[in-house]
Amino acid sequence: MTMQTADVLIMAQDVSKAFPLPEGNGTFTVLERINLSVCTDEVIALLGRSGSGKSTLLRILAGLIPPTSGTVTSSGKPVVGANPDVAMVFQSFALLPWATVQENVELGLKAQGVPRAERAARALKAIDMVGLDGFESAYPRELSGGMQQRVGFARAFVMEPKVLFMDEPFSALDVLTAENLRGEIDMLWQEDSFPADSILIVTHNIEEAVLLADRVIILGANPGHIRGEVKIDLPRPRERETERFKQLVDYIYTAMTNPQVEVVSPARRGTTGKLNPFPPLPMVRAGNMSGLLELIVERGGKEDLPYLGQLTNMSTDELLPIIDAAVLLGFATVEQGDIQVTEVGRAFAEADIEQSKALFRQQVLAHVPLIVTIQQKLQEKSNRAVRADLFLDMLEEYYPEEAALHQFETAVDWGRYAELFEYDATERRLTRDS
Repeated sequence: MTMQTADVLIMAQDVSKAFPLPEGNGTFTVLERINLSVCTDEVIALLGRSGSGKSTLLRILAGLIPPTSGTVTSSGKPVVGANPDVAMVFQSFALLPWATVQENVELGLKAQGVPRAERAARALKAIDMVGLDGFESAYPRELSGGMQQRVGFARAFVMEPKVLFMDEPFSALDVLTAENLRGEIDMLWQEDSFPADSILIVTHNIEEAVLLADRVIILGANPGHIRGEVKIDLPRPRERETERFKQLVDYIYTAMTNPQVEVVSPARRGTTGKLNPFPPLPMVRAGNMSGLLELIVERGGKEDLPYLGQLTNMSTDELLPIIDAAVLLGFATVEQGDIQVTEVGRAFAEADIEQSKALFRQQVLAHVPLIVTIQQKLQEKSNRAVRADLFLDMLEEYYPEEAALHQFETAVDWGRYAELFEYDATERRLTRDS
């Protein structure tokens, strides 16, 4: 995205953050060389796994903690101390229990020395905006979790910031309350009366990011760094059931479970706007899928994902791509933190080697367009041989060079296991017997 300088509200340039380790044992780097701009009239979501430094970055941009190196500017001025252009909504409600709703909402205005009559009028307007009219005199203990978070939003709204920061604001709420509040914030954003020029939200919820954001910035971990961004090219209000919404969610999920893949928006490069016909494949070997499914079947066919990680002694980054691949091929489903093996997945896990290969072949031909394309090209050739460069060139229309290579290598591994073709790495040539 090309931005005029006047449009930039907050800019981070080469921002890094390191914290000292105990007993003088060096430092631990949380963020490394972050470059990020927040512009007018946009919602940005910061998405990343634990350890990617999302909340740390938010606090640096808000001026709550300083960077170790690099600069942060807001409205063109260096950020030194609390950023006056920002108001923040936290994951924890952080309300004063001895203060009423109105008193909690007025806190920031009072600290700024705003006269009592003015801050009361602004607070009542903000309270009404979040749907708490009538609860001005209530205390936090009288409110549900969702209502307490509404107070948190009103407390931020009343400051009329240039940028509203939200640090996982819905994660402490039950599912229905979170969905309701998320929808209301989205509706407010679409109205001219929204009390901020831009929003920056930290989240771990991919659907939430696609639902709310114009740009999704994906962070890598250890140390935290920007892997890339995905532009959410959907009109508002957004519908989860549309094909494009699902494609964006699937792409981001796959990108996050494959940390070595470069992040790009999942659409064809150039001006045609053609969607990628080769959805990204998790970089997982077929044997790893088989082994994991066998383990789950032995334990009854269903398992809690966090416990499965402990059971296999695998990190999230190692486990999730295998699960994604199993789901992609129809061998398993994932719902509310549990993985369940499907009927065909159970048959695959329990079959002998020849039967398992036949089932794998059936599933990849049903779910992996890249392998189907490879098979078709091989059938078209009289000698049943095609050079790898043909498919790499095709993939590079939709992926960076390195990512295209990884996609091809995964397809080769799966196609070999399914006995659909062979590959000579020296000759860089795919072949098929008949």
